[in-house]
Amino acid sequence: MKIDPKMDESWKEVLKEEFGKPYMIELKKFLIEEKKRYTVYPKGKDIFNAYNYTPFDKVKVVILGQDPYHGPNQAHGLAFSVLEPTPPPPSLQNIFKELVSDVGCPSPKTTELVKWAKEGVMLLNTVLSVRASQAHSHKDKGWENLTDATIKAISDKKENVVFILWGRPAQQKERLIDTAKHCIIKSPHPSPLSAHRGFFGSKPFSRTNDYLVSKGIKPIDWCL
Repeated sequence: MKIDPKMDESWKEVLKEEFGKPYMIELKKFLIEEKKRYTVYPKGKDIFNAYNYTPFDKVKVVILGQDPYHGPNQAHGLAFSVLEPTPPPPSLQNIFKELVSDVGCPSPKTTELVKWAKEGVMLLNTVLSVRASQAHSHKDKGWENLTDATIKAISDKKENVVFILWGRPAQQKERLIDTAKHCIIKSPHPSPLSAHRGFFGSKPFSRTNDYLVSKGIKPIDWCL
């Protein structure tokens, strides 16, 4: 049995070794059973949006999240992004505050980060689904194997990618990244619990663009 995920063909090629592995087969079984009993976010068509909006050859930046938002009309497959007209959660509010402070963008009028994804910013959660109202409920079910393979593939097959790692769980993924040929930007998580410990003032957006420009790569237009 081989899984055929609804993701961009470039990623299917890069990750093709993963789709026949036992963990993917078990993960699919788990999701089928989970959906029979509970509401699961995001919708099935949106689960792989990080891969669909940012094909492998377009990746310039990776922002790592944890698991999707678990409320209605929030998660749509891009880390930190929420569907309109849902109000921005506190972490996203803090990201926007830092964005305005760092690069002088006007305060964003949208909560959807699709523009970033299309610019080459892969907004990747390490777990790609969640049970409604239960954070981390799909942790350790297999998603981490796939997203670790994703991070490692970017590290191994590309050069001069910026990895933005907010908070300890994201920073634990640094072991998968070749720091000799990529840029790592680390700070505390933008959550209200930690943003004042060093997220504010960390200037991830301008630092990303400074690095890209230094490598002759077109910078990201972060304004939304």
